[in-house]
Amino acid sequence: MKTNKSIKLAAIAAACLVGTTSVSALSTDKRDMKNNMSITYKIKPKAVNSVTDMFAEGVLYGRLRSNMFHWDWNADRAGKTADNTSWGVGGSLIYSTAYLNGFGATAGMYTTHTIATDNLETSGGVTFDAGKAGKDTYSRADGSGAHIDVLALAYLEYKFAKSNIKVGRQIFESTLLRSNDTKMIPNTFEGYAIESKDLADTKLRLAYFTRQKLRDHRDFHSIIAVDGFNENDDAGKHKGLSVTNILAAGEDVEPAMLVATIQNKSIAGLKLNLDGMYIDGFVSSIIAEANYKIKLGDGWSLTPGARYFYQMDEGAGAIGGAALNGSLAGVSGSANGYDDAGSVDGGAWMARLKLKKGAGSVMVGYSAINDDADLIAPWRGFPTGGYTRSMAQYNWEANTKSYMIKAGYDFGKAGMVEGLRGALDYAVMDYDEDKLLAGGISKTDRDIIHLDVFKTFASAPNLELKLRAAMINADTTPGQDQDYNSYNEYRFEVNYFF
Repeated sequence: MKTNKSIKLAAIAAACLVGTTSVSALSTDKRDMKNNMSITYKIKPKAVNSVTDMFAEGVLYGRLRSNMFHWDWNADRAGKTADNTSWGVGGSLIYSTAYLNGFGATAGMYTTHTIATDNLETSGGVTFDAGKAGKDTYSRADGSGAHIDVLALAYLEYKFAKSNIKVGRQIFESTLLRSNDTKMIPNTFEGYAIESKDLADTKLRLAYFTRQKLRDHRDFHSIIAVDGFNENDDAGKHKGLSVTNILAAGEDVEPAMLVATIQNKSIAGLKLNLDGMYIDGFVSSIIAEANYKIKLGDGWSLTPGARYFYQMDEGAGAIGGAALNGSLAGVSGSANGYDDAGSVDGGAWMARLKLKKGAGSVMVGYSAINDDADLIAPWRGFPTGGYTRSMAQYNWEANTKSYMIKAGYDFGKAGMVEGLRGALDYAVMDYDEDKLLAGGISKTDRDIIHLDVFKTFASAPNLELKLRAAMINADTTPGQDQDYNSYNEYRFEVNYFF
């Protein structure tokens, strides 16, 4: 692994970002962008009295975006682990009408085009086997590797009291469902959602989604079915839930998903969350989480948090088996390191402690997946997110244990370097060796170092630069003479809002 070179490159890039002046965060007149690239809108459409004003008083949100990626493998392996680079450019235009008698509408057009991408050049056609870099900067759904122009948002909205209803293509943020807009186009869902804040200190949401559009797809597709690039091909997909297997079982290839979330802050310092998800004929889950902020004095605070994930088999086990890799489809009894190969009943628990003062924070986290079935989560929300998941890492296979320590610092808030903030985490992921040797999983134990650096500028307040670097030192797969699992990954993103 080329760790020394990686650290030098990351340090040089970070130093280039530090050596300028700016404001402390990307906060435009219209919106704020969080570290996870989700958007909070500050200027929203207002209420009007006519159809003409409904469109004349609408708000347009524009964005220009560039994202560069490079994967540097420890060892090249033909068709699998070749070093590769990608560069995508694009942006989005989102228009929201004003509200007439509570009714409004929003449409969001997104585009991404590749300037240079190693993934697209092969003899005999397009292949993505060796291409990890920037896979969400081009279309994979039809195997073309071409640009994406897509109406990812298109919904009608009705607002009343402290509630709203959305019908159509929309973003939905929960523990399991997220926009995860860290590449070029967000992950969105098609269906119905209602949100209410009428109860004091409580937010309730209920959604019914029929289809999903992953970040690198042009078209909306099945919530859960797998069929190459044509259906749900997320990295967290369950390969055993293929179109072929689902049809053979007599189930619907495009089932609907019910989602319910409750968030309560009635007790000072205590934040409670309860999420539920149900897909008829496949799987359901309940996720409970609590975080309690304790003020220690002199500006210090300590926030312990815990999450419990309970997954229930509604038919997915018999169709696809307990393992996400699909190796146990149609298998019963114990196999490949799983005690019950035909069930997806499973769960996980997580805990963390976050210490914070002023511009700095430190978090330690732990997660343990039950030794039952892998967790099904191909909707860009990550079961271990916020606790032990590092960039591009999936650690929710059965009997996986993970540890993380993460530090964050806002140099602008501290009065040191305006507009500079960053985070550094170190994670250890301990996979089940029995399942690896038996073919239940393919991942080996690994250590991860991950750096995020953000920079904004006083002279260009709508501009933000973002550097991400990760160094993965993974064990060699048993039986292989070279380490094809370790790699370094680099990302550099530019965002401009208007």
